[in-house]
Amino acid sequence: MRENTFIEPGARTRAAREIAERSRAIARAAIGDRTPEDRIRQRCAIAVGDLAMAGLLRFRNRPVQAGLGALDRGAAIIADIRMVQAGILKTGHRSTVLCALDADGPPAREGTTRTAAGFRALEDRLDGAVVVIGNAPSALFAVCELIESGRVPALVIGTPVGFVQAAESKELLRTMPVPSISTEGTRGGSPVAVAAMNEIITVHIAGSET
Repeated sequence: MRENTFIEPGARTRAAREIAERSRAIARAAIGDRTPEDRIRQRCAIAVGDLAMAGLLRFRNRPVQAGLGALDRGAAIIADIRMVQAGILKTGHRSTVLCALDADGPPAREGTTRTAAGFRALEDRLDGAVVVIGNAPSALFAVCELIESGRVPALVIGTPVGFVQAAESKELLRTMPVPSISTEGTRGGSPVAVAAMNEIITVHIAGSET
């Protein structure tokens, strides 16, 4: 595993670095710092200002290692919405960060959403890609259907939030035979998905600098 060295690529000023370091120290003391998964738990808790988030994260099939491998290959990162796309770090890796909403394809059919239609339009790009879904349960259901049909993403980060289908979509993701990071229950959201992805990128950067 990569060296467990804390860096914050998004902290560009001294004040920002000090805040990031103090926040990380608080999260590290409360959550622990033994594994790469602990680092993701720390960052996700910081992202929502709630240490309870650490206990809601679920990791399946060695997702950190899978994410690092995808970054090493320069695999595409596909986000469900532009907020997630905008939040993902663009430095320290060669991966292109796409948004499913920008995919060229047929319009969303009755009973589905634009994000779900976008992932279906990007079906041919899913193999080996990193999928990051922070908002839309329908998009996560669509990705799971594509996995069941034979597509194999390198990693799926699925943390949609809400009272309608969010918990169910994440439960389904955890049954898929692919590496995944998800949250239990109705909580989650775009900040959590972005934080999980960005921590994997941060570990990737730390490893490339050693």
